[in-house]
Amino acid sequence: MKILVLGSGGREHAMAWRLARSPRVQRVVLAPGNGGTRLDAAFEHLALDPVKDQTALADYAEREGVAMTLVGPEAPLAAGVVDYFRSRGLKIFGPTRAAAQLESSKDFAKQFMKRHAIPTAHFETFTDPAAAHAYVDAKGAPIVIKADGLAAGKGVVVATTLPEAHAAIDTMLLDNKFGDAGARVVIEAFLEGEEASFIVMCDGEHAFALATSQDHKRVFDGDKGPNTGGMGAYSPAPVVTPEVHARVMREIIRPVLAGMKAEGMPYTGFLYAGLMINAAGEPRVVEFNCRMGDPETQPIFLRMKGDFSVLLEHAIAGRLDAAERLAEQLWDHRPAVGVVLAAQHYPETPRTGDPISGLPPDAEDAVVFHAGTRLEGGQLLTSGGRVLCATALGANLRDAQQRAYRLVDQIQFEGKQARRDIGWRAVK
Repeated sequence: MKILVLGSGGREHAMAWRLARSPRVQRVVLAPGNGGTRLDAAFEHLALDPVKDQTALADYAEREGVAMTLVGPEAPLAAGVVDYFRSRGLKIFGPTRAAAQLESSKDFAKQFMKRHAIPTAHFETFTDPAAAHAYVDAKGAPIVIKADGLAAGKGVVVATTLPEAHAAIDTMLLDNKFGDAGARVVIEAFLEGEEASFIVMCDGEHAFALATSQDHKRVFDGDKGPNTGGMGAYSPAPVVTPEVHARVMREIIRPVLAGMKAEGMPYTGFLYAGLMINAAGEPRVVEFNCRMGDPETQPIFLRMKGDFSVLLEHAIAGRLDAAERLAEQLWDHRPAVGVVLAAQHYPETPRTGDPISGLPPDAEDAVVFHAGTRLEGGQLLTSGGRVLCATALGANLRDAQQRAYRLVDQIQFEGKQARRDIGWRAVK
């Protein structure tokens, strides 16, 4: 079969890499892919934009007999690519535009959780800067300021002081740094605990949990500096004990599916619950994403042993309950660590156009997944803030960590920055 993957980041590279290893998959086509995927003969590419070129993509899928399409990033989902493909009778995995509001609007997600008693932080929503400033003064710091719309993982400020909180409000509501995405802000209570990424596949009624993981959002070691789209991740996350796992499914995932169905927008696709787990093991939702996380996808899919195409078929057909029997054999018992190599000055003003050298060859247990890369005259160049994700399996987490950093140290480009402590909580 031929499978179409929409997107150009590290998440899409990792999913395409895993699909290409299925004996059932004849060809994986990426639209548009990146410099690294273009270096891999296993992939075909379409120079089409998943947001702007949906008609051309659907025409291709129809003409070429594409068995199913997998949507990677959030922007095409918010633009209704799933609705459009389905209107053409084409098989596609992802949420509809209405269901994708769980990610595309922080206010929608928080109001939805409030309606369905899903545990999350107390919040209020504002469009008026003066009212937002007054609320922050009344509540104090630490406090969390979020742009309502899609901001590529950068629209969240965890303010530890009142001046920092007020500056974040001004940046979003007055300076218009995030455009329409920041025209409304959600201000919520700061949650104590340890974060984890809990990602499931959904078919509208059933949910199939993927391996757990933990992301590292801050740009510098020790969780210092501004938030980013993610500087590295590891899988599994020890903080998600079997007891916590059961609670998340019972108190968060199943209520989301039931609530979305009751409100007339059954949820299909990946559902990412960013969690804060406190010392008592109580999970609360920090955010929802309507796609796989990045960089969590890279270590999760390196650990996946089973046939991902089979899971996708079950999900599209509404039979994910039948996939539970595959769970035991699906995962490599070894942990994986993925370390992001970011461009100079990321996340504020990342530098691009620098040549990349020293890339090690892929192995079954160690792969460098590409995100912000492009090919120009046969030369691989940086083209985004998060450039690569060096990912490795290990006998234990420390071993996986050391193997990933050996990959990091081999790769060179001007201004390369990488955290040196990915996985520190679990190793500690």
